[in-house]
Amino acid sequence: MDQARELLVKDCMEAEGFRYWPGPVAGIEDRQGSGYVLDDVGWARKHGYGTRLQKKVEAALQSDPDHAYANALPEAERVRYSKTLDGNPVDGMLTAELPTGGSIQTPRHSCQTEAKEELYGDFPAWFRAEKAVTNLAGLYVPDLKKDERFTTALKAWSACMRERGHDYPDPARIREQLPHLTKGLSDTEAHAAEVNLAVDEAECATKETSLVRTARALEREYRGRLREYRDDIANHQHMQLRALERAKNLYTKATCAPDN
Repeated sequence: MDQARELLVKDCMEAEGFRYWPGPVAGIEDRQGSGYVLDDVGWARKHGYGTRLQKKVEAALQSDPDHAYANALPEAERVRYSKTLDGNPVDGMLTAELPTGGSIQTPRHSCQTEAKEELYGDFPAWFRAEKAVTNLAGLYVPDLKKDERFTTALKAWSACMRERGHDYPDPARIREQLPHLTKGLSDTEAHAAEVNLAVDEAECATKETSLVRTARALEREYRGRLREYRDDIANHQHMQLRALERAKNLYTKATCAPDN
């Protein structure tokens, strides 16, 4: 999906007289490890908490040819480049109401939005549905975390971690303290310490206790109670599936096209 979107952005930017290099797209493996608790022991054993993966992303952004290209443009063209790519508020904004209150806006016209329009068919509808669905957690997570089934599983996880020499009340505390735990260590030492802790977290969450199973079951239960958002969720899933099919076709066509 992201690869196809980047190719569409490239086409749009070139149509406006600019060069554009599609950025690196994170794979499935790169995206793991960002949830509440690690749930894949194999991934944890290989990547720890993903610090090295994050550094790879940061390095790629620093060497991004688009930034170098844009910065080398004359000032007026550099401004036009930015507005063409990301939009200009004066040309109109889309607003999406958030389930937890408030709203979020995005420029209506840009190469980014045109690419999404091509993929999703109706970018304003997608933007509003996507912002509604991806912000539902704020409606139920506070209650979920107070649920006795969750707190019981979390206490069991914490006890498992203490038995392995790690005193943490929850996974979030590990992520808060991780930079301090590896401070002053070499890259090899830091990675080894990170992997050791991550594997213990994942094993305690998946093998030694029911934390992951309980959290997943409760999330399905609590999200299922949000009946007023069922249409948004269904619409979001429908547009996502349609966009995925379009993305496959676009990416296949682009990668199979002969070089000029």
